[in-house]
Amino acid sequence: MQSKIYRLPTYLKIIIGSFLFIWCLIAIFPLLWVVLMSIKLPIDSFSSNPLEVILGPETIKQRGGLSLINIFSVIVLIYFYIRIYRFKLNIFLSIKNILSSSLLSFIVALVTYTLFFLTGYILIVYLLGEFINNLFLQTIFFDFLSKPIIGFTSKHYEAVWFINEFYKQFFNTIIVTLGVITISLSVGTLAGYALARSNSMIAFWLLIAALIFRALPHSVLVTGYLEPFIEYGFYGKKSAVIILLVAINQPFTIWMLRSFFMNIPQDLDDAAQIDGCNPFQAFWLVIMPLMWPGVITTGLFSFLLAYNDYLVAALLLDGQSQTMIPAIIQYFNMETTMTDLVEAIAAAASITAPLFLLVLFFQKQIISGLTTGAVKG
Repeated sequence: MQSKIYRLPTYLKIIIGSFLFIWCLIAIFPLLWVVLMSIKLPIDSFSSNPLEVILGPETIKQRGGLSLINIFSVIVLIYFYIRIYRFKLNIFLSIKNILSSSLLSFIVALVTYTLFFLTGYILIVYLLGEFINNLFLQTIFFDFLSKPIIGFTSKHYEAVWFINEFYKQFFNTIIVTLGVITISLSVGTLAGYALARSNSMIAFWLLIAALIFRALPHSVLVTGYLEPFIEYGFYGKKSAVIILLVAINQPFTIWMLRSFFMNIPQDLDDAAQIDGCNPFQAFWLVIMPLMWPGVITTGLFSFLLAYNDYLVAALLLDGQSQTMIPAIIQYFNMETTMTDLVEAIAAAASITAPLFLLVLFFQKQIISGLTTGAVKG
């Protein structure tokens, strides 16, 4: 039987569709505008005419741009990636069956997907697109297809990542993020499982204490940890940020994972122990395979906390160990030229790509996690 939502009147479908389109446009507009500014010369990026920001006439004159052929090749590339993404789960399951390890198979699947991405870009956009561009450029009636219509330059990204060595801040961010995720999930799964299986008042008050600790402002925690970090030589090191972010994130991680464990019947634990498993084997071999949507969802929130943190990293890290968010803020705080501001915009656009890819890659697991109890009390 067809759901009532699909039997709505036509006018109501149009209203709902229009509302969703406008909402999506408003939501994605800032990101699209930042990307457009980052691939233009400053004279176009800060133009008062929005069409000049979009088309970039001065960028076309000085640096070139994208033709209809290039735009079409990008569309083909996106379609190519969508087709690969649809087979992502099958690829992951095949690799998992071969390697017999979820973590290792995930890493191999991610590397494989990245290689597909790079191969597609080189073959479709760079080689095939440029070949067709040159072919049509020599044709009298179709040369307009090869003429640039949107200004494009990658010099700001090159300046940010190679001249200004932004890749160092990127690697610092990866180290901090992976450290926070690893510790938070390792402690959170064990603590969440124990608290979910315990009915004692001690477990209840531990959860209340964790909730109160999570509600404390980050600045209070930084102040409390600052003196020990200076005394024991942690100040200015990435390990200090990892410790503090884990302290901030751990209560939330425990509460979230406990909610997932509460939705797994305790009968599974008992059945596993009857079959010969000790408590840890029952946890690792029986319960954890059912917990991957919850672990991935919780890990994503831990990733976002560590990846987007500014206050803790800015207060505890020196210039050599700085992460990306404080480094970008420093771009805007300095007295800079228009070119430097566009480079800062390019850096800001760069850090959104990992977030977009992460959510795209794990969207099914995130939705599955959120609908199986992660947001329940």
